[in-house]
Amino acid sequence: MGQEDLMSTAEDVADQFLRVTKQYLPHLARLCLISTFLEDGIRMWFQWNEQRDYIEATWSCGYFLATCFVLLNLLGQLGGCVLVLSRNFVQYACFGLFGIIALQTVAYSILWDLKFLMRNLALGGGLLLLLAESRSEGKSMFAGVPSMGESSPKQYMQLGGRVLLVLMFMTLLHFDSSFFSILQNMVGTALIILVAIGFKTKLAALTLVVWLMAINVYFNAFWTVPAYKPMHDFLKYDFFQTTSVVGGLLLVVALGPGGVSMDEKKKEW
Repeated sequence: MGQEDLMSTAEDVADQFLRVTKQYLPHLARLCLISTFLEDGIRMWFQWNEQRDYIEATWSCGYFLATCFVLLNLLGQLGGCVLVLSRNFVQYACFGLFGIIALQTVAYSILWDLKFLMRNLALGGGLLLLLAESRSEGKSMFAGVPSMGESSPKQYMQLGGRVLLVLMFMTLLHFDSSFFSILQNMVGTALIILVAIGFKTKLAALTLVVWLMAINVYFNAFWTVPAYKPMHDFLKYDFFQTTSVVGGLLLVVALGPGGVSMDEKKKEW
């Protein structure tokens, strides 16, 4: 079987998967996408005192402001998750969750940790894709109204979302000389480039979903670590943040790459 036949078979399998899961995929994508906000909001409730004391000690901002920070994170994240899952005021929920990401990036000094910064940006990419989906849903209510066409903001949101999502995979690259690491880096890099430029996008994104889920379950198995150990919370945070990026990729699979992509341009050739 030649390379073209292999690629054609893989695309047929992906198309068949999309036909079977078409009704459920967007719901699963949204659930995965908001999972890290849901987990973090619940954690704010159960670790209220620890989170407040950490912010108060780190920023010397006083008891009241530290309490406001924890409360804002709790209500902002859980409220945003409810709105996204219920499909009510999704755009406002996305903007609110963008604000939470920015606030936590500064408050927890993530800005100076490149790995965590890139993962937060990837999470923002998933929210951009969710924002694009909510815009298309809103426009479908006004089907007879002329649209702005391919130059609409939705197309650029999808492009920005795809590009930001691939930052997650750059944090997973291993720079050592073992054959498996070299192979993983080569295949992973090829796939993230395909998603970024929007070429064979659905197949590449679906492959990345499978790869990332396998890595996530293997490396971030927080359920195997006792809850009282700090590593439990660290792995749990990583697990749900990675799951959110999987949700963003599932949105790419469900919605397609958008107008600013090679897949879309191919239709004009």
